[in-house]
Amino acid sequence: MQYQAVKEGRFLSRPNRFIAHVLVDGAEEVVHVKNTGRCRELLLPGAAVYLEEGRSPHRKTRYDLIAVQKGPLLVNMDSQATNRVFGEWAGAGQFRPGLTLLRPEKVWGNSRFDFYWEAGDRKGFAEVKGVTLEENGHARFPDAPTLRGIKHLEELVRCRAEGYEATVCFVLQMSGMVDFAPNDATHPAFGEALRRAAAAGVEVLAMECAVTPDSLTITKPVPVRL
Repeated sequence: MQYQAVKEGRFLSRPNRFIAHVLVDGAEEVVHVKNTGRCRELLLPGAAVYLEEGRSPHRKTRYDLIAVQKGPLLVNMDSQATNRVFGEWAGAGQFRPGLTLLRPEKVWGNSRFDFYWEAGDRKGFAEVKGVTLEENGHARFPDAPTLRGIKHLEELVRCRAEGYEATVCFVLQMSGMVDFAPNDATHPAFGEALRRAAAAGVEVLAMECAVTPDSLTITKPVPVRL
């Protein structure tokens, strides 16, 4: 996926989950943060950040914060980008061979899944999780407790029991990772739920991305350590 009109700035502060103060062209700007997670290890004062200029005249802020430089590592922080990049990757035939249908935001029973897909006689659901947390080259999820994430895994297990294929795909919004694992130190219950889901037949994928200031592209899988 490609961004338009990207500018570099310097992160100053984040007064709440939704906005940040960034130095852009010598002036302080209030920008929208496209990730409501903590991201404490990323948004440090003085860090180089990348902003996309909004195109709607009704916006309250001029820019969206989409990426941040963490030492030598460029991390995409756009939580909306992961579904888009998964959709592009799957639509290009990289997820399932012979894919004939890929429908986003599919309701099934009392659940809503990121994607429903069909390929010949095969059919299934996929949930996509964006990963921005990195520790010494190891990708981890989540960066904060997520009861919603556990619920999604339990719903995928129910789909699998009904005969559908079920996948949770962790999109690593960075490159050069050694592996991916659940962040048991922060939320052990999520790690337990992920291991239960895998044991019940839910496919667990971790896909690394190539990241530039103005693009995000799924490139290859990395090992999953459960």
